[in-house]
Amino acid sequence: MKFDDLQALIREARSPLRITGHGSKDFYGEVPHGEPLSTLALNGITAYEPSELFISALAGTPLADVETALTENRQRLAFEPPRFDGKGTIGGVVAAGLSGPTRAAFGSVRDHLLGAVLINGAGELLSFGGTVMKNVAGFDVSRVLAGSMGQLGLITEVTLKVLPLPAATSTLRFEFNQSAALMAVNRWGGEPLPIEASAWWDGALLVRLAGAHAAVEAATRKLGGDVIPADLAAPFWTGLRDHADEFFIGAERAVAGGARLWRLSLPSTAPELKLHGEQLVEWGGAQRWVVTPLPPAGVREAAAAVGAHATCFRALDKACGAFTPLSAPLAAIHRRLKATFDPHRVFNPGRLYPEL
Repeated sequence: MKFDDLQALIREARSPLRITGHGSKDFYGEVPHGEPLSTLALNGITAYEPSELFISALAGTPLADVETALTENRQRLAFEPPRFDGKGTIGGVVAAGLSGPTRAAFGSVRDHLLGAVLINGAGELLSFGGTVMKNVAGFDVSRVLAGSMGQLGLITEVTLKVLPLPAATSTLRFEFNQSAALMAVNRWGGEPLPIEASAWWDGALLVRLAGAHAAVEAATRKLGGDVIPADLAAPFWTGLRDHADEFFIGAERAVAGGARLWRLSLPSTAPELKLHGEQLVEWGGAQRWVVTPLPPAGVREAAAAVGAHATCFRALDKACGAFTPLSAPLAAIHRRLKATFDPHRVFNPGRLYPEL
């Protein structure tokens, strides 16, 4: 479908449109509704300059195609977006705003988004940003699209920063309880160590080092722990990234039985949360997953006590709201953004917050 056709379709829309790709993230956020508007016809890498460290692709381009092109040049999307069931599109990566195990080291989707093209609720084709970080003057509108869940417009093309693959990696395992693991990763975070990712679950802390051979070897000697062979470590980090490892498989079973999977974003130095249920800790303590049958109000109260935002990530019933309720000032900003980009509430109404 051509951009002109999409613009006409949006201008003539008389009912809400539900933006969709492969549907791999339909579970995330509030329940999607409206007439489906597929991005899959918007397919293809439009520009890739390995020496300039950027790639541009149409929104419906499979994430797998983008990563294949990058791997051929020993490059990657350093924020490691999750690939649910091996599906997903590059536009969906930006709209959902989800990042993988390396988020604490390299930043989020928003930090890697250089530019975007979208069609707003009036059917206008708008372009923001470009191919380098320094070209932004005024409001960096493209960054607002990261995590917007399609509420502001139909993303048609994105440009992302890419980085080289590391020369060497090493995964270390330590037997720690959660409190000891939190103390360790926060202490190491203040040292010049090439720590790229960390994960604690069920009494074990795994840390991934990445960088130059000499730096990785020196850090391995300094930290100690048990070195996990590469052929065992790689599947673990891949499973963690794609929510396909043992913790998330167990969480899906628990959700099917009525529990909820919560994603908590909080200060990395926050103490262990005494919540009933399984917990997995990532990002040096700044992201914590909790699968629990506890009432939502109890989870959110415990989270708020340590300065956390609690997202109901997976559940059979999200009547409690998928995302932490906004304060009045933040809610006003969200409403103004929605009114500016999509005044007729054409795109994904209610997907981020019911009132939007």
